[in-house]
Amino acid sequence: MAIAIDLLVQLVQMSVVLALAPLLTGFVRKLKAHLLRRQGPPLIQPYRDLLRLLRKEVVLAESASWVFRVAPYLVFAATWVAAALVPTFATGLVFSYAADMIAIVALLGSARFMLALAGLDVGTSFGGIGSSREMMIASLAEPAMLMVVFTVSLMAGSTQLSSIAASMQSPEVGLRVSLALALVGLVMVAIAENARIPVDNPATHLELTMVHEAMILEYSGRHLALIEAASYLKLLLYISVIACVFFPWGIAVSGQGAAAYLAAIAVYGVKLAAGGFLLAVFETAIAKMRVFRVPDFLGAALMLGFLAVLLLFVTRAG
Repeated sequence: MAIAIDLLVQLVQMSVVLALAPLLTGFVRKLKAHLLRRQGPPLIQPYRDLLRLLRKEVVLAESASWVFRVAPYLVFAATWVAAALVPTFATGLVFSYAADMIAIVALLGSARFMLALAGLDVGTSFGGIGSSREMMIASLAEPAMLMVVFTVSLMAGSTQLSSIAASMQSPEVGLRVSLALALVGLVMVAIAENARIPVDNPATHLELTMVHEAMILEYSGRHLALIEAASYLKLLLYISVIACVFFPWGIAVSGQGAAAYLAAIAVYGVKLAAGGFLLAVFETAIAKMRVFRVPDFLGAALMLGFLAVLLLFVTRAG
């Protein structure tokens, strides 16, 4: 009976992240529009977009191979699994042993590789530009992400997110400069990985500046719906990781009961709303940088992660 309940809670977590991901994107778009004194699209517009794309026929280029057709399914599956592994409202679930930060980075890297490969498969100039830019960003974003992982894992003694969340709630952690640097570095990586301003503008299709959109210009129908859903999940994933690692309060523990789970889901919704609000305010207040300045931006994130690890060693030695 206990195993069945644990499986049910794990299924609920997988369903929650899938259901809330489009709503989070719609919330950010709506809030940005209000900050710019515009009405903006309704909150449920991402759901409508996905349904509209699912109903449309898939149009394939003559030069597209099986890689181009399979990539959307692999990208969506890898991103959904990575997002579902992050403890959103409960820790210690059935698949918590697999909720390892390095495994999540690997899943996201695999999804990125497949999407870049699909962008190159058709042979268009825009696809090649987008894929090359995506790999350039990934070559700096992944090391910065791993430095943040090393910082948190050294403090918690584990790379498993459930253990990290429990360790961060300990009063022994306190306020540390290394954690602040790691948080800023992770936020910068999240902005770059989700193609948000100032790295990329998700609301534009300018050929000379776009990164993510350039790789998916040839997709249509259900293939494009899967890729868009994966992008929604990726944004929710990074906000969930930040909330789980640096703000783990309100997360229930497996076996506490339905009331604790419902309260934890409500707290998780507040964290998502806070993350979406901060993202909308940040994107409204800053301008997009040139593509050739992106390595400087991610290089700063890498240095912050390196300094976080260094300061953690220094404080421990002291």
